[in-house]
Amino acid sequence: MTAAAPPTTVSVTGLTMRYRRRVALDGVTFALADGVTGLLGPNGAGKSTLLRVLATAAQPDRGGLTALGADPGTPGGRLAIRRQLGYLPQNPGFHPNFSTFAFVDYVAILKEMTDRRARHAEVRRVIDLVGLADRRGSRIKSLSGGMRQRVALAAALVGDPRLLLLDEPTVGLDPEQRLRFRELVGELGVGRTVLLSTHLTEDVTTVCQRVVVLAGGTVRFAGTPADLAAVASGRVWSSTERPAGALASWRTADGDFRNVGSPPPGSRPLAPTVEDGYLLLLDAAGHPNANDGTTHAGAGWSQ
Repeated sequence: MTAAAPPTTVSVTGLTMRYRRRVALDGVTFALADGVTGLLGPNGAGKSTLLRVLATAAQPDRGGLTALGADPGTPGGRLAIRRQLGYLPQNPGFHPNFSTFAFVDYVAILKEMTDRRARHAEVRRVIDLVGLADRRGSRIKSLSGGMRQRVALAAALVGDPRLLLLDEPTVGLDPEQRLRFRELVGELGVGRTVLLSTHLTEDVTTVCQRVVVLAGGTVRFAGTPADLAAVASGRVWSSTERPAGALASWRTADGDFRNVGSPPPGSRPLAPTVEDGYLLLLDAAGHPNANDGTTHAGAGWSQ
């Protein structure tokens, strides 16, 4: 017996948005439910614009959107969404002279937490949650890029939001911190809706139940990570030399080449991954990054 699909918490229909002559979103349609959904796409795909619209920080030119039963097109609807929203933008702004505690406390005040004792307890909770308990009193200007990113994540978590929008949250985190982040996001996806915009296909593989691929402002795929990997079924093979005409090819640790594209007769097939399916979708969308011969791993950051 197939389990019933979880109820929809965010519904997006035909969202279109332009910046002068550039189309940032072009008829975007998809739905979100509780759990973690990954949002993949190359630079310029429209991911940050989409998150800004979902966060009620921007209004689309056309299309419909409901989030947590509210319509952001009305003042009351926007307020209702913002009261249940945690948003980590791609480039969070900080006052450099604020301490970690003071900044997160400021965000808590903006979220209408008026009881000082309860608010400070919540600020300590989220700072501890992101592993910065020992840096509560540190000025933000003294923190590394990775630590600042965790301060911004703590601010997004204030008030235990029902809808959490994270735009490239693992940028600047070293490998250990990325692992800790994935543990945290996996827990946050229980009982709330999390949309995680990322360039790292491994983030999608490890923590996401669903994935949406955006390219050229258009949804190219929506489904499970396994479904995305299946896009490359029969299109991945191993060879001892780099083949001509492969969409992507790279030497692996064992010295052989892993290839994505149209395999030649008699080739040795390999099990496809989420990254393989993503590469093929970008190629079908005509995006140049699909044929750069590289894997889509992000740069790590250190403290």
